[in-house]
Amino acid sequence: MKQHFKLAALSIAMLTSTHALAQESAEPEYKHWFGMSGMYYNTDSARPASLTPNGTYDDGRGVSFEYGFRFTQSWAARLEYTALGLDTVSGGEENGALVGVDALYFAPNDAWYVFGGVKRQSAGVSTTLGNMGIGKHWDLADSVKVITEIATYHDFGDDYNDYSLKLGFAVPFGKSTPAAPVDSDNDGVVDGKDQCPMTPAGVRVDAMGCNVDNDNDGVMNSADQCPNTPAGTKVDSTGCAIKDADKDGVVDSKDMCPDTPAGVKVDAKGCTLFDEETVEITLRVLFDNESAVVKMPKDPEISEFAEFMKQYPSTTAVIEGHTSAPGAESYNMDLSERRAANFKEVMVDMYGIDSSRLETIGYGETQLLDSASNAEAHRINRRISVTVKGTVKVAEEK
Repeated sequence: MKQHFKLAALSIAMLTSTHALAQESAEPEYKHWFGMSGMYYNTDSARPASLTPNGTYDDGRGVSFEYGFRFTQSWAARLEYTALGLDTVSGGEENGALVGVDALYFAPNDAWYVFGGVKRQSAGVSTTLGNMGIGKHWDLADSVKVITEIATYHDFGDDYNDYSLKLGFAVPFGKSTPAAPVDSDNDGVVDGKDQCPMTPAGVRVDAMGCNVDNDNDGVMNSADQCPNTPAGTKVDSTGCAIKDADKDGVVDSKDMCPDTPAGVKVDAKGCTLFDEETVEITLRVLFDNESAVVKMPKDPEISEFAEFMKQYPSTTAVIEGHTSAPGAESYNMDLSERRAANFKEVMVDMYGIDSSRLETIGYGETQLLDSASNAEAHRINRRISVTVKGTVKVAEEK
């Protein structure tokens, strides 16, 4: 019997450890409860005669009172007192108590709980018992739950087992206060609904958190310097009606190159004057542990890199994937290749860069930026890096 009890205890420990990490630090739905239950108690016929001075026990009944405290959504503890009466085979009765403490583990969504602890039983002869069991708090109303439990009790000294069934009510109290919704960019729209999470401070936004365009000219209010443009009017990037659309100093009627970038020198026809020079840009993107997902594909540095590639279409790039040192070498090599490939996919799918201009290679853990064995070193080593350099025709600046 003792061996069976130990195996059961081990099974419960393994079962609870499987789910514990997911919710062990989460705020519980309620922090305390009081309970009262009726108990049916079945005694082991193998109890030694020294523990049953008034005759062999048959079964018994009791009334239990408990107070519980939940540390987290998963873990709790309780104090329990049971006024217990045990019947004897000869028709007598032994009255006493069952007092002790339990640790409880609640499964996700409070689907069930398991418990284990120590009890002191004083009915006839006092003895100390180890106990464990399984139960559930069933929702009856917002402030009342139904308690159901089954438990086993083991006396390690005299090697016998008792069992009990419990049915009662619990009243939870001390409910947790829900965390306030987060609005990272302070635009009045919580992050869970914000489809434009990087809105600049002071910008008026719609219900989705995106800044609005009151005159429907395609320029958001935050950048519109002419907010009352008549409908149908062609405007520049500031929202004002255009005469020199590319602002190159050549009026539209004479401009043979109407899309000249701002700030460059042009000839009399409005076309860009070019010079040759060496251009270069370097980008590094970090990744989460064991992840190849590009977390913020619209990050300003990534956007700037993509714009550089578009501005200089003759350049090509080699995207190098890297990992931190922990982990198998073959796994890290594969992870680094996937990181490089995923970044290339972002460049092609999101920014329209021709895939033939991008080459990928994985270096695994062979080129660490920091060889220290700590969290910061691992963080900066989980990366892709890419440098674009070449001699190109560059527009002369004014």
